[in-house]
Amino acid sequence: MALSLKPYCLVVLFLFWISLNALVSDVGAAGECGRTPIRSAAASLRPCLGAARNARAKVPPACCAKVGALLRTSPRCLCAILLSPLAKQAGIMPGIAIAIPKKCNIRNRQAGKKCGRYTVP
Repeated sequence: MALSLKPYCLVVLFLFWISLNALVSDVGAAGECGRTPIRSAAASLRPCLGAARNARAKVPPACCAKVGALLRTSPRCLCAILLSPLAKQAGIMPGIAIAIPKKCNIRNRQAGKKCGRYTVP
């Protein structure tokens, strides 16, 4: 009794197609930073590096503008960046960086919100 492999091949191809479709849809999904990859969002905050490493450093106006824009478009993105491995590699101190919106006098910051173990002032 010979079994035809054609139905099994069709089932395998169908399952492969479903798996591939799910993978592609996850890649295009929005995360904490919307559709912007976290690496790109973090790179846009480059003017903030000095202030994110040193509590006594002055926050440059370019940093304030970037942080303000990020908080308007994707408020959870800043927290995701501060807690990411990228921030750690860049030497960012989350406890210091979390205070940048306050130092910039940004009104729409989510004061009192938790970002990991840090609280937004």
